[in-house]
Amino acid sequence: MSAASVSAARRREVIDALRRGTVPKSGLDLFAVGLERFTPALDERISTIASGSASFHAIRGEYGSGKTFFARWLAERAKRAGLATAEIQISESETPLHKLETVYRRLTERLTTATEPASALRSVVDGWFYTLEEEVDESHPELAEDNEAVETAIEDLLEERLRAVAQTTPAFSAALRGYRKATLGGDSATAEAVIAWLGGQKSVAASARRTAGVRGDLDHFAALGFLQGLLTVLKDCGHPGLLVVLDEIETLQRVRGDVREKGLNALRQLLDEIDAGRFPGLFLVITGTPAFYDGQQGIQRLPPLAQRLATDFSTDPRFDSPRAVQLRLTGFDLVRLGELGCSVRNLYAGAAKHPERIEARVDDAYVAELATAMTSKLGGRAGIAPRLFLRKLVADVLDRVDEFDDFDPRKHYALTVNATELSEVERNAAAGSADEIELELP
Repeated sequence: MSAASVSAARRREVIDALRRGTVPKSGLDLFAVGLERFTPALDERISTIASGSASFHAIRGEYGSGKTFFARWLAERAKRAGLATAEIQISESETPLHKLETVYRRLTERLTTATEPASALRSVVDGWFYTLEEEVDESHPELAEDNEAVETAIEDLLEERLRAVAQTTPAFSAALRGYRKATLGGDSATAEAVIAWLGGQKSVAASARRTAGVRGDLDHFAALGFLQGLLTVLKDCGHPGLLVVLDEIETLQRVRGDVREKGLNALRQLLDEIDAGRFPGLFLVITGTPAFYDGQQGIQRLPPLAQRLATDFSTDPRFDSPRAVQLRLTGFDLVRLGELGCSVRNLYAGAAKHPERIEARVDDAYVAELATAMTSKLGGRAGIAPRLFLRKLVADVLDRVDEFDDFDPRKHYALTVNATELSEVERNAAAGSADEIELELP
């Protein structure tokens, strides 16, 4: 996608996010510098997922190497191919990996499609029932005037589609029947409650659970069955797969030993189920630091899992295979950081009031100077500079050049970095500097 073909709304969304110092929710292809080498292999993988396969990748990179950006860039590509996506932050307090019922709940809370924002579960279920209705209408036109017979046919079709799921987790199809009954009966409160229960939410009213014919809350073992059911529903309503990203999985290194072992075993269990063919259409991606994959407080504590993820990184990174189970992100160097800045500048210029001023005063040479200056104050670590670099480029330079006719960044701007705007990783890199740092650009 070129900067010229971007809609005004998407361009504004991307620029606004960079101005705030956050990763944009869309348009990441516009400045995915350095990820081109992964594109063919990952697009091929997404195609195989959409045809009913399942797969797994482990993304490897130091803090600041762009793991979260990579995951969201991949999610954009997946959604363009029709897949649903969910990004889950693993943490001991909010989403411990060993509690798969909590992981599933976060998945449904963050479930998105190309047309639906987060929490798309209800719209997906509604779309599924609409698909079942259409199939019944086409296969049994003689039932058109008999509502009761139509509903019976829809329920029979529901049972047929979910037969494999019902063998281990009958509560999933029971909840869907309960939701359908409440929806047709105009009982919106019960319908909402049943969808919440189907999404793994706790403390759902007992009356709603009775209506659906289910009991208790979702547990660790049923969570896998619910995931299997969700994949079936997604496929039937036009989403042939689901990309699930488990981000920041390296937090397992900092938890109690028994909790870490349970988390690693949960990951091994997920990979075993993927290999066994239980989750057709699932693309599972985890992100973590090299220490998590190689150190004794991470993957190496569970030898069967370590063997599954073993990847040779002894060669030059430019020879890394994009088909390997682990994908290594090498982060940014100064050249790539400058390329990134130029891409953002071009994107900005496309909607600027004075694009000619942007091009003249924020030329490639100036962008390179700004990148060098920012990197020098972060311990020379270009890999952790992109967030703050782009924020300064947009908010302090491009906005001012576009707004003020006589503003020249080479004459009127000194790059200022305040400790309060630094992330923990950025602050550590800048350790030893004053709280406020001023850089005079040439």
